[in-house]
Amino acid sequence: VQLQASGGGLVQAGGSLRLSCASSRNIDSIDVMGWYRRAPGKQRELVASITSSGSTNYADSVEGRFTISRDNAKNTVYLQMNSLKPEDTAVYYCNAVVVITIRLQYTYWGQGTQVTVSS
Repeated sequence: VQLQASGGGLVQAGGSLRLSCASSRNIDSIDVMGWYRRAPGKQRELVASITSSGSTNYADSVEGRFTISRDNAKNTVYLQMNSLKPEDTAVYYCNAVVVITIRLQYTYWGQGTQVTVSS
């Protein structure tokens, strides 16, 4: 699976951005897709994820501001980010997990896309 992330950029606090993650594989065959981020000096953290059935999960810090969605026809997952804050500044990474068995799963990563929020 190859993942191509795009949509990052520079935005003022309170603004919005939409990240896209295009998959080389039909995303309806991918069990979980998500977005992670790594801010300078911090560990990578899960931002949001969405399962093949459409269940979503969000980090507390973005709940109510970010929305993850998927377009199976375009094999693309989106992260709509509203009310952005300077603390959202990070490199954002797209992630895909394919579960083979309870003990075997494959994880794929896209290249990062920089999001910078100015105060």
